[in-house]
Amino acid sequence: MTRIAYVNGDFIPLENARISILDRGFLFADGIYEVSAVLDGKLVDNDSHLTRLERSLGEIRLTLPLDLASIEALQLELIRRNALVNGIVYLQVTRGAGERNFLFPDATLPSLVMFTQMKDIAGAPGGTRGIAIKTVEDIRWQRRDIKNIGLLAQVLAKQVAAEAGCAEAWMTEGGRITEGASSSAFIITQDNVIVTRPDSNTVLPGCTAKAVVQLAEEANLVIEHRAFTLAEALEAKEAFMTSASTFVQPVIKIDNQNVGSGEPGPLTQRLRAIYINFARQVREPL
Repeated sequence: MTRIAYVNGDFIPLENARISILDRGFLFADGIYEVSAVLDGKLVDNDSHLTRLERSLGEIRLTLPLDLASIEALQLELIRRNALVNGIVYLQVTRGAGERNFLFPDATLPSLVMFTQMKDIAGAPGGTRGIAIKTVEDIRWQRRDIKNIGLLAQVLAKQVAAEAGCAEAWMTEGGRITEGASSSAFIITQDNVIVTRPDSNTVLPGCTAKAVVQLAEEANLVIEHRAFTLAEALEAKEAFMTSASTFVQPVIKIDNQNVGSGEPGPLTQRLRAIYINFARQVREPL
């Protein structure tokens, strides 16, 4: 089956999808992206992702080319045209095409592109077996709360992790974990307290992380919003990461050292099950 992409008003075969070489996303990484999970043919927690999209665009003074309801309708149509059951919908908005100039162009139309990818997120082996993490120094800019398409630091971090046989990189700053290269980082202390960083300019506010925290609170689990050190992570009872493309995934090794028993812990497994149940619930579109 031919994959279908959406490019500035048209649904076209992926192999024919094109944007201008003068697009500011290509030249300057002047744009924002989002990734929404699809489970059983339905978008997961999509309103949270579109709200974050709108906020990030506002932070770089870029207006959405369509309202959120119209964007969600396009996402759903793209899922339908690709017969996507499990996977993701990738969405990107840039400032559009114009002569190369660092200043914002006076009159360009924002560019909106989308495509889908198949992925069995709920059934991924790492969800039950756990994954290994490699730590790297955080070399990114100071507005990490903006979901910007400039991801070179994350690309380099993930490559280092992959070469070390790890599934993800956790970035560190001053001995503290900031976040994963494409995920939010959590630890569970020996007292069963779930610890993750609070929202700020130093981390991306994770949509999956936000939902997991809310679900944990509803289950009467204790949450502590603070930075934690690499040493704390290595001494933790359990650790896990969250993202739209992994849901809740147990972390069983950090820098070749076991976390806890070196096996997925019971609290992390419980949170994964709770989140997948949440993800399977049918929601009305915007």
